[in-house]
Amino acid sequence: MKMHAMLMKKSRHKLIYTEIEKPVPGSHQILIKVIACGICRTDLHVIDGELKHPKLPLVPGHQVIGIIEGLGEEVKSFIIGQRIGVPWLGGSCEVCQFCLSGRENLCDQAQFTGYQIDGGFAEYCVANHRFCFPIPDGYSDFQAAPLFCAGLIGYRALLKTMDAKHLGLYGFGSAAHILTQVACKQGRKVYAFTTSGDYNAQEFAYQLGATWAGDSDKSPPHLLDAAIIFAPVGTLVPLALQNTIKGGIVVCAGIHMSDIPSFPYDLLWGERTLCSIANLTRKDGKEFLSLAPTIPVKTEIHTYALKDVNEALDDLRYGRFTGSAVIVIN
Repeated sequence: MKMHAMLMKKSRHKLIYTEIEKPVPGSHQILIKVIACGICRTDLHVIDGELKHPKLPLVPGHQVIGIIEGLGEEVKSFIIGQRIGVPWLGGSCEVCQFCLSGRENLCDQAQFTGYQIDGGFAEYCVANHRFCFPIPDGYSDFQAAPLFCAGLIGYRALLKTMDAKHLGLYGFGSAAHILTQVACKQGRKVYAFTTSGDYNAQEFAYQLGATWAGDSDKSPPHLLDAAIIFAPVGTLVPLALQNTIKGGIVVCAGIHMSDIPSFPYDLLWGERTLCSIANLTRKDGKEFLSLAPTIPVKTEIHTYALKDVNEALDDLRYGRFTGSAVIVIN
């Protein structure tokens, strides 16, 4: 049986709307009728060739929301007809030191949805049931989609900042607009750094509760206890360190970043910490998807048809919307 999908045949080429074979679930997989799939900057990194060696041909998309239509013979944790979400981390070996210590996000054999595994820019997909999550109550399919990467990755980055009261967010896209709501609910002060002159994003940040919003090369009115860098721009690292107090932390939250320029040791000295986060763990997923409805996190979404994925990717690339883009499949 055939289905429609947006297919990536080569890096740095537009996706092709075409028909491909409908997938069949393996013993540990579920078959999902896709209803919605969020678009993420990681999709751009895959399509633009910045993340190397994707499976080709590939169906991208890794913030997948759908209805279970089939179960592999080993699947006992879900039922037919249940709403389900599929995140970026699609599988791991489950026997290495990282997996056995709850750090499957660092597994050398990890596989990722929309990268090594066909994702959600299609009418159907399959996924390993061990790496899927039920949809939180109170969320429509479209509102839930950004929670499954922007929300999960943002939450893992926030955990790295510990009890930081003054929190800087560099790059005010899908993840930052979710994380601002969480941080403000926790009583933190959020400082939003945007592309120079992006007044729409700055106004959006204020609407969500940010204490301050401005261009990324500006200094905030208060030194930061911690900063999270979502924008894939290496030159932001020394700027963030410069705006962070001694003993503070700068978290690089993207999967890809342009080269970080050299900077004077003075910016790091004073027990400042510079670190990255990698993907997510299932523990992160359970915690955040339980937390989101209590805030409650409200995602701002802009919807596109499946055929219009390339348009949505361009709109993301050039910052033509605030919040999140979501592809409506069925």
